[in-house]
Amino acid sequence: MSAPAPPRPRETDTDTDRRPTPRPAPAPHRAGPWVGVIAGVAVLLASAPVAAVVSGLAWLGHAAGVIAVCVVVGLLLRRTHAVVGAVVSVLAVLEYLVVVFTPEWWPGPSAFAELGRLVAGAGAQIGTGVPPIAATPEILLLSTGAIGAVAIVVQLIAVVGQAAAAAGVPLLAVYAVPTALTGQLLPWWAVAGPAAGFAMLLLTRRGARRQLPAGIVMTAVAVAVALLAGSLFTAVGTTGRFTSGNAGATGAIGLNPFTALRGQLTRGTPTDLFEVSGLPRAQYMRALTLRDFAADRGFVATAPAPGVRIGDADLPGLPTGNADRATVTVENVGFRDYWLPLYGSPERVDGLSDAWSFDPASGIAYSTRQREESGWTQSAVIGTPSAEELRAATAAPGAVDVGYLNVAGVDPRVGALTTEVTRGRVTAFDKAMAVTDFFTGPSSQFHYSLQTAPGTGDDALVDFLTQGRTGYCEQFATAMAVMLRTVGVPSRVAVGFTGGTVDGDRRLITSSDAHAWVEVYFAGYGWTAFDPTPLADGRSIVPAYVQQARDQSGSDPEPATPQDADPTPTDSPDPGVPQDQATAPDQPPPSTDEPSSWTIPVAAVLALLVVATLALPSLLRRGQRRRRLAAAGGGGPDAAEQAWAEVLAESTDRGVTVPDTDTVRGAARRLVGAHSLGDPARDALRDLVTAVEAARYAGGPLQADGAALTSAIGTVREAMATGTPIGLGRRLFPRSVTDRRNLAPARTTTSA
Repeated sequence: MSAPAPPRPRETDTDTDRRPTPRPAPAPHRAGPWVGVIAGVAVLLASAPVAAVVSGLAWLGHAAGVIAVCVVVGLLLRRTHAVVGAVVSVLAVLEYLVVVFTPEWWPGPSAFAELGRLVAGAGAQIGTGVPPIAATPEILLLSTGAIGAVAIVVQLIAVVGQAAAAAGVPLLAVYAVPTALTGQLLPWWAVAGPAAGFAMLLLTRRGARRQLPAGIVMTAVAVAVALLAGSLFTAVGTTGRFTSGNAGATGAIGLNPFTALRGQLTRGTPTDLFEVSGLPRAQYMRALTLRDFAADRGFVATAPAPGVRIGDADLPGLPTGNADRATVTVENVGFRDYWLPLYGSPERVDGLSDAWSFDPASGIAYSTRQREESGWTQSAVIGTPSAEELRAATAAPGAVDVGYLNVAGVDPRVGALTTEVTRGRVTAFDKAMAVTDFFTGPSSQFHYSLQTAPGTGDDALVDFLTQGRTGYCEQFATAMAVMLRTVGVPSRVAVGFTGGTVDGDRRLITSSDAHAWVEVYFAGYGWTAFDPTPLADGRSIVPAYVQQARDQSGSDPEPATPQDADPTPTDSPDPGVPQDQATAPDQPPPSTDEPSSWTIPVAAVLALLVVATLALPSLLRRGQRRRRLAAAGGGGPDAAEQAWAEVLAESTDRGVTVPDTDTVRGAARRLVGAHSLGDPARDALRDLVTAVEAARYAGGPLQADGAALTSAIGTVREAMATGTPIGLGRRLFPRSVTDRRNLAPARTTTSA
């Protein structure tokens, strides 16, 4: 039974000190600290699909780090204004990016210049790559910054705004963009993780603890449904969102650190890359080597081991067998990358900046940043073994990294086929020749094409070897290297360029000469080249030892071109012959009249973040209003206070803030005058004042008429909207949310 409302005191009463001290209004509900932690975990789980577009797990460590920064800042500042917390979070994320990705300690001109360069480099790399792209500093900066931005937005929505369901929008962006960029089926954990994270976030809603058992059941059901959907709909992700070539802002071209088992090349206009002099005969120009094979993807790059600085002294790792020495001068016309293309085994390289190192184990000269050197001079040791010398070469146990023999994940059918192809061959050299002739010999069933044949099986490598038998250099090099490993021959894929064309006393190497081949290890001679790609355009390089072996067996394939033969220079590639184009092995620079496709998803993410930022204050206000109306309609002890707080917030949104010193009735009179309220609104406001005073002076818990309170609020709000309309700006940024004073505990006004 509700207590009667006290009589209305006259404004002239002066004995207010003898009245009971009014009970303070209940403080607004705040999310507990655990909500911020769960929000951070949800963002991390939602980012699981990033693993499908970025190689390795380095991105995960950076993502966890930047999310932890956001969570800690949110916990420390959770009692401050939302705008203050957001600004500090942005600054904290920026500081994290500066410290981790630049040599600076604080944001400043140098740090911003470096960050800008990294972002530009990320755009160039995305333009050349196909998922999964290498985890370079540029890519890691981009992914870390994007995840940090989403973490800030999710913290604001889920913790400050206490609108867990609305936080699903930025979480969806983290999940959807990597999914749209990959052509592979996402692993089960990349589907279940985001579902579990969002379900956990929903359990942080106010009152959800009472429904915790049901919530846990629903979370499990959501994860199960996500897994089922992922297994049924195998087309999660799309192909071809990354273009197959690269021309950066400067027009320079680089190489992709991977090989693909399936794909398509498009023909582009050749771009001059190098002018080489001092080379005695056509040689492969190696930029990088690939050791690690990922089943159904191909060979992928790993970070080179810490090497020796180029230019300080002679380089280690030279072969001890027969070799020629040459001083080669390379003029760089348009190549920019992390890797420095070199010939044979480099003894010394001069003319470079101090940023380059050399890893003897992989044979890679590398830098931590993409660079475009003007040129360099190399003292090269070029092996000249004979077929008999390679047959006699044996490697002692442990002479080569066991990673070059790794066949984890390779389908057993590949090993069975290789055993059949190499039957009767004993030495590593003869096995390598058998596999080479399997692809390029007179009876070979393989064909060179700019597009792989569509596969029908469950293994891309098996499809290529047994059904399609059509592709370009990436598929041929990948297949041969894996096949040799299955019969115990250490092998790797090399990426670089063929010999180019003779131009006077120089060789001109263009993007059309980008290529991938196989290198096999022989004791005393090191890594030795074999090319399984059946090119027919004169660009193949046939080493002397390969030609000798073919002469001995009488199986000289038609495409063979002696190593000392120079391709005849032509003005343009033969349009009837497929060309290994481009920046990545066999991939062309994109057409300059088409925008890079990476800009579409990136622009979509940025647009989504902008929209989320603009909508955040109004979403917070809507959530606040919804909670207050629910509390008022419930008729509980704080129903009247919540109703009154909503009326004051509505007035503040419309430009009329009630001072803390106003009494409830004084505030009511101010609202009537400021908003030009009519009689119905005045009566409704009078009912609200009566309910508030009754709640404060009842001396105990008081049940209010929830329906009457919500009806009164609606009447007053409609009248305020008529008397003091507001524009779009104030709707997007309500003053009751953006004004710090309105986040303080509710006023303790007295009646007078």
